[in-house]
Amino acid sequence: MDIMHKLCCAAILAAAVVVSVAQDQKAGVKHVPAPATSPASGREMFMSYCASCHGKDAKGDGPAASALSAAPADLTTLAKKNGGKYPDMRVTSILRGQASVVAHGSQEMPVWGPLFWHMSQGHPVEVQQRIANLNSYIKSLQEK
Repeated sequence: MDIMHKLCCAAILAAAVVVSVAQDQKAGVKHVPAPATSPASGREMFMSYCASCHGKDAKGDGPAASALSAAPADLTTLAKKNGGKYPDMRVTSILRGQASVVAHGSQEMPVWGPLFWHMSQGHPVEVQQRIANLNSYIKSLQEK
C-alpha cells in the first residue's frame, strides 16, 4: 500500500510538471515554403498564403495568429478604416513590400512581392496578376 501511495504521488507530480511546462511554452509558427498557386485565383492565393494568420474569413483570427507577437490585421475592415473606400494602392504597396507596415518584412509577415517574383520566375506580368487578383479578393471581403 505504501508503494502504491508513492507511485501515485510520483505520477501526479510528473503530470503537474508536464502541464506546467506545456503552459509555459508559446506556440510557434512553422515556416514552410509557399505552395504554388494559380496567379488567376485571388481566393486560392489568400487561402494558401494569408489564411493561416488572417483567418479564412480574413478577420485576423487564423490558426497561427496566437503565436505571433503582433496580431494580424482584420482585413475585412480596411475600407471602413479608410473612410468607406477600399485602399487599393495601399494594399498593393503592402503586398509588393513597398509600404512600411509594422509586421511586414519580419519573420512573421512575409513580404509577398519578392516571393511572387520568385514563384513567377521573374515574369513581371504574372507578378502583377498575382498582386492584382489577391488585392481584388481582399477587396471582395470588405464589410458592407
